[in-house]
Amino acid sequence: MHSYEKLLQENKNWAAGKIKNDPDFFNQLAHLQSPEFLWIGCSDSRVPANEITGTQPGEIFVHRNVANLVINTDVNLLSVLDFAVNHLKVKHVIVCGHYGCGGIKAAITKNDFKPVLNMWLRNIKDVYRIHRKELDEIEDAESKENRLTELNVQEQVFNLAKTSIIQKAWKAEQRPDLHGWVYGLKDGLIKPVFEMKAGTHIDELYEYDDL
Repeated sequence: MHSYEKLLQENKNWAAGKIKNDPDFFNQLAHLQSPEFLWIGCSDSRVPANEITGTQPGEIFVHRNVANLVINTDVNLLSVLDFAVNHLKVKHVIVCGHYGCGGIKAAITKNDFKPVLNMWLRNIKDVYRIHRKELDEIEDAESKENRLTELNVQEQVFNLAKTSIIQKAWKAEQRPDLHGWVYGLKDGLIKPVFEMKAGTHIDELYEYDDL
C-alpha cells in the first residue's frame, strides 16, 4: 500500500467511526458552520488546531502559513479574515505560534533561502529588528528563538488590529477579541502571551476615523 493510500483508508476508518458514534454527524456538519474562533496558525504538521484544542469539525475556522504571519498584502489571509469576521461573525481571532518553529529559526540566520522564502522570512526579521535590544541580550540560542516566537505572535496580533476589517467590526459590534498564543511541542500546552480586547486603541497612525 502506498503512503497516500493509507491516508484514504484512515479517512474511511475515521468516517465510519463518526457514523457509529453519531449516525447524524455528517448530515449536521454539512448544514452548519458557526465557529466562534478564527485560528491563524503555523503550517507545521505538528500543530493541528482541532487536535491540540480538543475541538470538533465546525468549531474553528482555520488559516495556516509558515510562522503564522499576518501580512497586509496577503490576499489569502485577508480573504479568510474578512469571511470569518464579516460572514461567520467570529468572536475571537487567535494567532498561535509554536516553540521550535522552523520559520523562526531560519529568520534568525543570515542564510539565503532563495527569493520567495527570503521575502516571507523578512517579515520575521522585521520583528527581530523592532525588538533587537531585548533579543540581542539573550545569549542562549533556544531561549532567543522562543522569545522571538512570542514577540512574533504579538506583532501579528498588532497587524490584525491595524486592518480595517478588524477595526470596522470593533466599531460596529465590539468584536472580535484578539489573542496571541504559543504552543509547546515538548509538553503539548498552549501559553497565552498577548491579548487585545475589541476596541483597544493602537498607534493612531494605524487607526481609521472614517469607517
